Amino acid sequence: MKLEFKVQGMDFTRGGEAAAKIKKALQLVGMEIETIRRAVIVAYEAELNIVIHARHGNLVAHIHPNRVEIEAVDEGPGIPDIPLALQEGYSTAPPHIREMGFGAGMGLPNIQRCSDELHIDSEVDSGTTLKAIIINRNRGE
Repeated sequence: MKLEFKVQGMDFTRGGEAAAKIKKALQLVGMEIETIRRAVIVAYEAELNIVIHARHGNLVAHIHPNRVEIEAVDEGPGIPDIPLALQEGYSTAPPHIREMGFGAGMGLPNIQRCSDELHIDSEVDSGTTLKAIIINRNRGE
């Protein structure tokens, strides 16, 4: 199953809608609760990164019986230093975004923590592609 969502930069009123729809789909197909939790965190953080940092982008969830793949592709400023951006607390969000309660520098670290695999490709002044894989493990695995 493939779910695809267009995400508009700075649209905080709709930020999180795609992640909520992905959650419902994962529940309907019977994914493990822990898989759903991790996938929704990845989807939400990736979606909000597009809202906060990019002009626009797409969020895609590929749902397989044994895994969920979340892909976020945006047109934005890009990430000049990916290892630095993966450090907790590092943020390039401007002050007005932080005043709204966003941009604390936990988005990419949360995505990394909740993913079994994470790949980030970015080009400065062009955009970023993020692909996260979350394995659907049975309880006790």
